Amino acid sequence: MTSAPVRRGEARRAELEDGVLALILEEGFAHLTLDDVAARLRCSKRTLYTLARSREQLVRAAVVRFFREATTRVEAAVTDDTPIRSYLEAVAAVLAVASPAFFDDVASFAPAAEVYERNTRAAARRIGSLIEQGVAQGRFRDVDAAFVADLVTAQMVRIQQREVAAATGLSDSRAYSELAALVTTGLRAG
Repeated sequence: MTSAPVRRGEARRAELEDGVLALILEEGFAHLTLDDVAARLRCSKRTLYTLARSREQLVRAAVVRFFREATTRVEAAVTDDTPIRSYLEAVAAVLAVASPAFFDDVASFAPAAEVYERNTRAAARRIGSLIEQGVAQGRFRDVDAAFVADLVTAQMVRIQQREVAAATGLSDSRAYSELAALVTTGLRAG
């Protein structure tokens, strides 16, 4: 039988993890020290060290969590009638909760950038698979699925590396919405 203090400890840990994630999504993290985070979350630095051994590990863990949860929400949103559009629009929706400062800081911090890049590659593979399925099922016009997937991947990487934001001023979320509209229009059968 689990004791009440253990459950309270688990609840507090989850509350702190949620707080760290919410804080960095809203403000980014480059400017935050562990002292800042502890003060904002009303805990001690020692308590934060129970979550991670360093500020860098705390940030990386929060970024990993964000993308893990985002992946789950995106996959749950994919529909059979518009799989690519629903997928890319779901990506746009989950990225909309994060501030430009978050994405700028992720791009500037190698451990976090690697997490975003890995998730972008996985999303690109998923898009390629959805294109191939749509072509095979006749829902999309006959295109070279590998070429379209490569084209989409290149744009997704540009979004992830903040190149689209720099060139157009679009947020990552808005860029994914625009990409969804462009790709689904271009693939439409008939």
